[in-house]
Amino acid sequence: MSAPRRPTDPPPGSRLRSSWGDPQGLERYYVLTGGRSGPGGSASSLDVATLIVSRAAPSPGMQHEHEEIVRRCREPLSVAELGAHLGLPFNILAVLLTDLLDAGGVEARNPIPASGAGSGPDLALLEEVLSGLQRL
Repeated sequence: MSAPRRPTDPPPGSRLRSSWGDPQGLERYYVLTGGRSGPGGSASSLDVATLIVSRAAPSPGMQHEHEEIVRRCREPLSVAELGAHLGLPFNILAVLLTDLLDAGGVEARNPIPASGAGSGPDLALLEEVLSGLQRL
């Protein structure tokens, strides 16, 4: 007896392949996102450095990919890391994150910017480190 198939699994013997090498093809992405091609609303400000954190446990009947996102994001995880773990392109992941953000299942946090980013290292701090090293 074979294992039960999820609705997103290809039929047995299918040879569908997308340009990304995904054996399930682009049809899988269409099914995962319900035909949506990009994020909207709460996920429009997402980028690859945005941190995602779960706010709730996976609920029964949740789409498998949503469940995986919630499970993996118990600790903060960037969108780039999450996409790598799940093997999903950014735009597909962003659509799934929109669903979870709207439902309150996850929270998006902007990464903490470095103070004075782009102006170089803090000179006073470097002098203190140098002074400490010289005393050793």
